[in-house]
Amino acid sequence: MPVETPDELRRILEYDRVAVVGASTSHEKAAHIVPAYLQRHGYEIRPINPTATEIFGEQAADSLPDVASPIDIVEIFRPSEEVPEIVAEALDRDDVKAIWMQAGIRNDEAARAAEAAGVDVVQDRCMKVEHGQLIRNPMD
Repeated sequence: MPVETPDELRRILEYDRVAVVGASTSHEKAAHIVPAYLQRHGYEIRPINPTATEIFGEQAADSLPDVASPIDIVEIFRPSEEVPEIVAEALDRDDVKAIWMQAGIRNDEAARAAEAAGVDVVQDRCMKVEHGQLIRNPMD
């Protein structure tokens, strides 16, 4: 079952290395706003976008397998039909602890595959919203 309880979400939000598949250079898009927020709150962001060279001051990778540094969470900003391939790439790594599908994105089959491999899955939830509600210091 995908992660849904506040305690489980908090546990995942405690990880700090996030690969953002579909990170955007467009400042008005959620795929830029959300990871930029996470970076401001201490997360190490690894942007993945084959059409960009740098996002958030970080070198952008072409794909998940191209990320050489460790990853805890794979955050997905791609259409739901692309999720199975992204999850398969995540499962080929030995460092991914969670798959986070942003609001509006879900793929139950891919979620089951990740869970069967021991990886936590969050579907159809905004990481920025959850962080703001569950983690962020109200004085920020």
